[in-house]
Amino acid sequence: MANPKIDVLGVDLGKNSCSVAGLDDSGAVVLRRRMTRQGLIKFASKLPGCVVAMEACCGAHFLARIFQSHGHLVRLMSPEYVQPYVKAQKTDDRDAEAIAEAATRPTMRLVTPKSEAQLDLQILHRARARLVAERTRLTNQLRAMLLERGIILPKRRGPLIKRLDKIMADNPPISARMLCLLHDLREEWAELDRRIGAYDDELVTMTREDDLARRLVTVPGIGVVNATALVAAVGDASAFAKGRDLAAWLGLTPRQHSTGGKTKMLGISKRGNRYLRTQLIHGARAAMRHFAEQRTAMGKWLRNLLARAHPNVVVVALAAKLARIAWAVLRRGDVYQSQEATI
Repeated sequence: MANPKIDVLGVDLGKNSCSVAGLDDSGAVVLRRRMTRQGLIKFASKLPGCVVAMEACCGAHFLARIFQSHGHLVRLMSPEYVQPYVKAQKTDDRDAEAIAEAATRPTMRLVTPKSEAQLDLQILHRARARLVAERTRLTNQLRAMLLERGIILPKRRGPLIKRLDKIMADNPPISARMLCLLHDLREEWAELDRRIGAYDDELVTMTREDDLARRLVTVPGIGVVNATALVAAVGDASAFAKGRDLAAWLGLTPRQHSTGGKTKMLGISKRGNRYLRTQLIHGARAAMRHFAEQRTAMGKWLRNLLARAHPNVVVVALAAKLARIAWAVLRRGDVYQSQEATI
């Protein structure tokens, strides 16, 4: 019997093995198989060109590039969009079938496969974020340890370092063991600062060499970290369809609830890339005073919003606006043009 023609190949990825379901042109399941990742690559290389569907999870982007090199059309989807197509009890075989069926939907939102350079940049950001979190934990531990001994350290990192160095130089009234531990923690903190600084220098170099990142840093509030994170997540302007809202993609737009014909605005949806959303909010917080002091339409909008809303709410609203500005910069292939002053 001849092998059935497969139009859509759904793959449920696992760490070592994968479940595969093949659909023909009528949508019927003509193949169910379980194979290793290497076996899947070998199987796909012998398969005529078809649609290969996977969930956008760990290892999917690597396989997507391999399948594309074999002439297949790859469709990556968010797992939450695949879940409604799972029938009855969840199994790996049914997951693979659901992935294949979801890929046939004409309105399905797809994830663009990331290049190796994008993944390298993304990993660099993740490593930097881990070191920053470790430094924050160490800072809290130092402040708590000295507070128990009557020594209060400031919250801000710069003044805290100066105060800590002065305390250590003046032989504080603490035990010799605590003083030795304090020196160890201070050296660990210095090492974390050095490693984070090295990553920051690498991001600066990447920004200078990448055209998209150079355009993004012209937007106030979009610094080196935000620009490179956007490049790693988006890739280029062609990654989004016309009219796609970057702020909504990052979960920065408010949810709505309608009752009795009245619409109530709730908190932001917090969907999408949490790391990128967090960095954009940090950037908006840093740029808010700069915008609010300007005699421009943006400044007027911010001042009016600050007069009736909490500053944290205004920061998130500004982050959403900066995300849309950044997307406009990406689409138009131009740099940010600041608004002219208004009276």
